[in-house]
Amino acid sequence: MHKPNPADPSLREKLTPLQYEVTQCSATEPPFRNEFWNHHAAGIYVDVVSGEPLFASTDKFDSGTGWPSFTRPIEPRHVNEHEDRSHGMRRVEVRSAEGDSHLGHLFPDGPGPTGMRYCINSAALRFIPVDRLEAEGYGAYRQLFP
Repeated sequence: MHKPNPADPSLREKLTPLQYEVTQCSATEPPFRNEFWNHHAAGIYVDVVSGEPLFASTDKFDSGTGWPSFTRPIEPRHVNEHEDRSHGMRRVEVRSAEGDSHLGHLFPDGPGPTGMRYCINSAALRFIPVDRLEAEGYGAYRQLFP
C-alpha cells in the first residue's frame, strides 16, 4: 500500500472531484445518493487513496442515514479518531491512518456488539469483493467471510 502525498498533483488526477473533496477537504457527500449506502455484497472496503483495509461488509448495517455505516473497523490501527468541532457540533472525525483521508464520523448510536456507528462517505471507499481479495492483495481478510 502506497501513502500518496495529498499535495501531489497526481492525486487530483487519480480521484474523482467528489472523492478528492471528501478525502482531502473533509467534505460530506449527499445521503442516499452515494455508491455504497445500500450496498450488500460481501467483501471489504478500503481507503480510495491509500488502499488500506478499513471496514468489512460483515460489520455493515443499515442505519437509515443514507451513508454506509459500520459497527467497527477491520483493525482499529487503520483508523484514527479526532475531535471535530466544525459546523457548531462536537463530533468524532474518522480518518484513515496511512492515507490520512477523511472518511466520515463516529457516533455512539449504533447496534451491538459495539454500540458505535462509523458513518462513512462512499467517496472515501473502494470495495473489494470476497472473490477478489487474494488477487488484490487482501487475502488475509478472507477469513472474515465464512
